[in-house]
Amino acid sequence: MASPRSGSATWKGDLQGGEGNLTVGDGVFEGAYTFKSRFEELIAAAHAACYAMAFSNILATNGHTPESIEASARVSLQEVDGAPTIARITLKATGKVPGIDDSTYQDLAEQAKKDCPVSRALASVPDIQLEATLES
Repeated sequence: MASPRSGSATWKGDLQGGEGNLTVGDGVFEGAYTFKSRFEELIAAAHAACYAMAFSNILATNGHTPESIEASARVSLQEVDGAPTIARITLKATGKVPGIDDSTYQDLAEQAKKDCPVSRALASVPDIQLEATLES
């Protein structure tokens, strides 16, 4: 197994008026965040990045090395039992993959959604949708 990875954050002030700074790993990425640029965007970016890597790996393992995979994620919050809760994630993936038919592409896209470590970590989200598009 890979060694543990880290991230850190500092928050100053109240929820709506405060601001924070976050670090991914040992300075891989650093940036500010606020109530308006909330954690949902960080989760969406992590999910999209992980999914793109997982999908590329599954494609290559099955003999279909992709030219590229572009992935995005949209995270939606809803109030559940009086608390803000991630209720839906929509993943979108567009791939340029030579020599693959759409049915195989869709099957492997779904497999990547199940196997992606971030998808697995977010398994309690009741609705994770996938829109996978194969470009020619």
